Amino acid sequence: MPSYTVTVSTGSQWFAGTDDYIYITLVGTERCSDRTLLDKPLYNDFERGAVDSYGVSVGEDLGVVEMVRIEKKKYWVQDDWYCRYITVKTPAGDYLEFPCFRWLVGDKEVQLRDGRARLPQDDKTMQTRQHRYKELEWRRKEYRWSEWQPGFPMNIDAKRYSELPRDIQFDSEKGMDFILNYTKAIENLCVNQFMHMFQSSWGDLDDFERIFVRIKNTISEYVMKHWKEDFIFGYQFLNGVNPVIIRKCLELPEKFPVTHHMVAPCLERDLTLEEEIQAGNIYIADYEALEGISPNRTDPCTLQYLAAPICLLYRNAVNKIMPLAIQLGQTPGDDCPIYLPSDAKYDWLLAKIWVRSADFHIHQTVTHLLRTHLMSEVFGVAMYRQLPAVHPVYKLLIPHVRFTIAINTKAREQLICECGIFDKANGTGGGGHVQLIQKAMKTLTFRSMCFPDAIRARGVDSTEELPTYFYRDDGYKVWDAIKSFVSAVVNIYYSSDETVEADEEIQAFVKDVCSFGMQDFDYCEFPKSLKSREELVEYLTVAIFTGSAQHAAVNSGQYDWCSWIPNAPSTMRRPPPTQKGVADVQLIVDSLPDRGRSCWHLGAVWALSQYQDNELYLGMYPDEHFIEKPVKQAMESFRRELADIGSAITKRNEGKRLPFYYLSPDKIPNSVAL
Repeated sequence: MPSYTVTVSTGSQWFAGTDDYIYITLVGTERCSDRTLLDKPLYNDFERGAVDSYGVSVGEDLGVVEMVRIEKKKYWVQDDWYCRYITVKTPAGDYLEFPCFRWLVGDKEVQLRDGRARLPQDDKTMQTRQHRYKELEWRRKEYRWSEWQPGFPMNIDAKRYSELPRDIQFDSEKGMDFILNYTKAIENLCVNQFMHMFQSSWGDLDDFERIFVRIKNTISEYVMKHWKEDFIFGYQFLNGVNPVIIRKCLELPEKFPVTHHMVAPCLERDLTLEEEIQAGNIYIADYEALEGISPNRTDPCTLQYLAAPICLLYRNAVNKIMPLAIQLGQTPGDDCPIYLPSDAKYDWLLAKIWVRSADFHIHQTVTHLLRTHLMSEVFGVAMYRQLPAVHPVYKLLIPHVRFTIAINTKAREQLICECGIFDKANGTGGGGHVQLIQKAMKTLTFRSMCFPDAIRARGVDSTEELPTYFYRDDGYKVWDAIKSFVSAVVNIYYSSDETVEADEEIQAFVKDVCSFGMQDFDYCEFPKSLKSREELVEYLTVAIFTGSAQHAAVNSGQYDWCSWIPNAPSTMRRPPPTQKGVADVQLIVDSLPDRGRSCWHLGAVWALSQYQDNELYLGMYPDEHFIEKPVKQAMESFRRELADIGSAITKRNEGKRLPFYYLSPDKIPNSVAL
């Protein structure tokens, strides 16, 4: 009687093993095997991390084994099981691989395709086509769209983390609870001693060092010592935590009437301001998105304030970006003066602090939350709804949406919800952050998600003009590496542009992103279909880059650049000044966050900047969804290219007081998971 050898791998995460009964049925092109209990007498099967082998006897030839059916039945109490993969050795000695990488919860049956990726048009039998259809039918019931706030990108339909499908929840050891993590951060940083003085001001600027006692970070300490300097203020527009705001100034906007006479003492090339603009030496940072946003009023005892400043920047003779002029509102006038480096020391310092506070709000809410977290969730939900596990694009994308839906659901439940942690420290809490995202959505287009397009649109693509824009330079390298890898995979499975057009599942995925995820907003310009391999490659590169490199670039440096409170105030407790000559140290201290909010802020940026235990970085794919040799070769090439990029970044950073390492591939997590 012919016998097949079945090998079953159980996951190594906590509670992955099971004591439940596990049955298997081999599904061949001719017939199916009998339903067989996988059990070894006197042996504890399916333990965490175990790889167990069993014999399955059959009476007649099954033909080609196309699928395996796994069933889990309760033994004593329901005991979830995480199955990594199953391999089948045929009587002829051939090995077949059946990737699983999912949880079996309750009395569950899962039917697995063999590991070869297939497009829908590749499936010729009714059995395989029906399998695809049923899998997607079930997934669309599990993964439903919902709108958390009007005008937002759509998200998973789950009000609480516990409602999520088990497959997209955190592994137990990687669970994220914002409240516990923030509390732990506050304790680790020894700032809990200040929490009882929640609304009291600090004594002076140096007093902020009292919550800086646990700093062991070169960049943070440098910021603490040099934050008042114009150089460090300007440098952050290039390589700080929000390096996406600066753009070339082609002409001065009417709302910002800076004259040559105002800034002449700062110009170094014997040119007028207009000539400097024409020469490409003037840049601008405009925070107009904050205009009209409601400041936090969740604490009636303390008023909080927002501003929508405009900052003019100058590339000086040694290629440093220096501030030239600052206006703290969008409407010029006697009550909205233009501040200059030649003004009184504290007038100028306070104006810069207001810009840094505005930058913090735009960074946290738009650059970080909207454009990485929420957008990655859109790609993830659409992927689960429209692409079966056998589809090559599913296999390609799934490592890059790992835990993203889970972390976002936790954020909606604990962090950015009404009375959540966000409200405790941030000037845009209490609903302002919702208004800001609704406003920012009107400028979120598909092309703005494409890294090279976004760089060119801001006019900052010249390495000669901005030779120290490391975010741009490293971003280009990582983008190109991802695109090259994606192109290799796409070309393995798609023989022509017509193959892309004929793939009804990939077309449904793209349409779901636009029509549901982005709610078909006219201004988003996301494609509803793809007509070529080139378009597919770019689309998938956007999805992967957004969830990996872009998130790392705007998340990992939060503690570096935002832990020194005066450099990134999360709120301001005095309104922006309406005239010059009124600022002094006391006004600055009274404007900055109080002790309690400073502590919450510091705990937040510390917690959000930590890498997770057992983090998976770009190019690491321990779950082998792909089994084909050409794809594995493409992965190896990808890893080699990433390693070369990392080595070049390490070499460039040697000896630098302000190293830029956020886009070093060995520090880029595969997905938005924190």
